[in-house]
Amino acid sequence: MAEENNIVKRWYALRTISGKEQKVKELLEAEIKNSDLGLHVYQVLLPTEKIVSTSRAGKKVVKEKPRMSGYIFVEATMTGEIEYELRNTTNIIDFVRNRENPPKPEPVREAEINRMLGAADSDAMNEVDNGVNDYMVGESVKVISGPFNGFIGEIEEVNREKRTLKVMVKVFGRKTPLELENSQVERE
Repeated sequence: MAEENNIVKRWYALRTISGKEQKVKELLEAEIKNSDLGLHVYQVLLPTEKIVSTSRAGKKVVKEKPRMSGYIFVEATMTGEIEYELRNTTNIIDFVRNRENPPKPEPVREAEINRMLGAADSDAMNEVDNGVNDYMVGESVKVISGPFNGFIGEIEEVNREKRTLKVMVKVFGRKTPLELENSQVERE
């Protein structure tokens, strides 16, 4: 919570229509720049994570998806007028509210926001991780490129530094170890 001249800034969670989070963020940011809303709403946060997948052509595709589908966060000084304006923005359902009578927008704890901001910072600092961290020993994977294309095996070892996997596949009835890059396999 930041206080300047008796103005209390707090973070609030807004429920949005799922899949419309980015549009709501862009709309609110435009309103902040172009209207008086900017005097009371300071930041809009949409925590995202990068997902790496392989296209049918075998190319790596990086997509960003919201960490918390259906929610965005705003830092604001809450008044009845601001609450009304935010609640009546396109694709916003309502605030996350407390159980008082009448229910009021529930501020999000500062520690939760800092955790989300910290996760966003670490994602920005670590360039796209090729997903090696997603795989675990014992998982079943299918080889999608290389001479063993189509073989199914089990992960025996994950090397995070080299970004490789050691996968045991059956070749002619015998288990054979393969050292593969993350991009050469997909989950079975």
